[in-house]
Amino acid sequence: MLEFSELWSPIRLTIELAAITTVALLLIGTPIAWWLARSTSRFKEIIATVVALPLVLPPTVLGFYLLVALGPDGPGGAFAGLYGARSLAFTFEGLVIGSVFYSMPFVVQPIRNAFEAFGERPLEVAATLRASPWDSFWTVAVPLARPGFMTGAVLGFAHTVGEFGVVLMIGGNIPGETRVLSVAIYDYVETLQWTQAHILAGGMLVFSFAVILTMTLLQKRFWRPGE
Repeated sequence: MLEFSELWSPIRLTIELAAITTVALLLIGTPIAWWLARSTSRFKEIIATVVALPLVLPPTVLGFYLLVALGPDGPGGAFAGLYGARSLAFTFEGLVIGSVFYSMPFVVQPIRNAFEAFGERPLEVAATLRASPWDSFWTVAVPLARPGFMTGAVLGFAHTVGEFGVVLMIGGNIPGETRVLSVAIYDYVETLQWTQAHILAGGMLVFSFAVILTMTLLQKRFWRPGE
């Protein structure tokens, strides 16, 4: 007998994880993207390469090192000990941390590109009007980079929803705690529960289509040739 609550639990957990991760990525990724776009440091591209590593690293490799870092003997274990826990591995909080690392380039790169696209001129004009760097950032740079923020948010959310290798490595398959959509689909296939697998996989297919369509519409709306 197919129960809605059984299917809804990983869906709810995945949406919650993706939403929290996207907000965290925007908060963390924006200053990183701004520094990468404006800095003249010789180490800039090294930092950019580190941020982009999840694009090419196998998820199991990143998941393994995150598991070590979040485990009892890593920094995550030391932090968890402050509130009486043993580690951050196999917890929802650990999934958030892992998702932030794994989806970082999908948010940082679009925002960095948007910051670089408008060049120095708007900021120079703001400076002549006696705007402080802080004011220039919020009143000039952020509005001009809005397409990058929108793209980064969509990509960050979508990429988090589709995670599998990393979340399985650091979160396992704990119902109600770490059993997200991708893990649930894998589990249903492994146990030959085809109906549940079809429902969740079909939903992911529709979601992926919607993401690609949204990205196409955003590009047509904000990146018009000649503007």
